[in-house]
Amino acid sequence: MTSLASMLATVVTALQGSPLCRRVSVVQTEHFSNDQFAFKVRAEISDELTLQVRIYYNQGHYDYSYQLFSDVPLMRWDNKEHFASLASYPHHYHSEKGKVEPPPLTGEPSSDLLYVLEQVRQFLEGQESVQLRRSDK
Repeated sequence: MTSLASMLATVVTALQGSPLCRRVSVVQTEHFSNDQFAFKVRAEISDELTLQVRIYYNQGHYDYSYQLFSDVPLMRWDNKEHFASLASYPHHYHSEKGKVEPPPLTGEPSSDLLYVLEQVRQFLEGQESVQLRRSDK
């Protein structure tokens, strides 16, 4: 059985264990019943970037959103029931360029979050290489 405390601990531990995350804070928790809860956690990536994890659990099903943002949204993975034409429906990814693509997420936060953190790491590496190329000019 999944509980608010155990799922929140799983998410916070994963974020705190990532070298990407400088500070992790629980922003919101809601406990509706033993099998229904929601929470939001934010991890500071840099002075400008934050990764937000939002989980809603209801009787064995997770609704999730993982979003990297600055003053604007940059990347988001979620399973809101849009984009039925995607093979990964309802799971989808909103890229920094505004494209909607199928991700390999399953709706299991403990494994999905590791994938998201890896994608954020790759995004940051790409940003660093762009900045280095600009400074070389």
